[in-house]
Amino acid sequence: MTVYYKERLLPTPWLYIILLLILPAVGLLFMPLNITLGLVLGPVIYVLVVAFLVLTSPRVAVEDEEFIAGRANIPARFIGEVETLNSDELTLAIGIHGDARAYLLIRGWIHQAVKVHNTDPTDPAPFWIVTTRTPEELRKALEAAKARAKG
Repeated sequence: MTVYYKERLLPTPWLYIILLLILPAVGLLFMPLNITLGLVLGPVIYVLVVAFLVLTSPRVAVEDEEFIAGRANIPARFIGEVETLNSDELTLAIGIHGDARAYLLIRGWIHQAVKVHNTDPTDPAPFWIVTTRTPEELRKALEAAKARAKG
């Protein structure tokens, strides 16, 4: 199996910095009960939250025969038109121009995406919107996969 594009939608560094606020919050919560408990649980809970965010970050990939976005996949032969979306276009696409049937893999800390039209007649999702840090690179990989699948 050849992988033509892969990305993990990990949180941005500023989110890890903001999560440092867990340390004083947990410390203040538990210090009235036991100072040592408050000082130990703060870092432990911080590490658990960060580990959870990293381990549950979805994978986006374009492989030989399919496009994978999180737990969902679509065969390359059903990839239709692929568009890149900037921040404003993404807001509109998932907002007032959205479709409740669409498959969305959105991470709030990523402000660019691709919109992939789905031509599978048995799939109720008319398109997928997937956030990515490199939308143009993902678009090119999807177009190449579509071309390989068609011949």
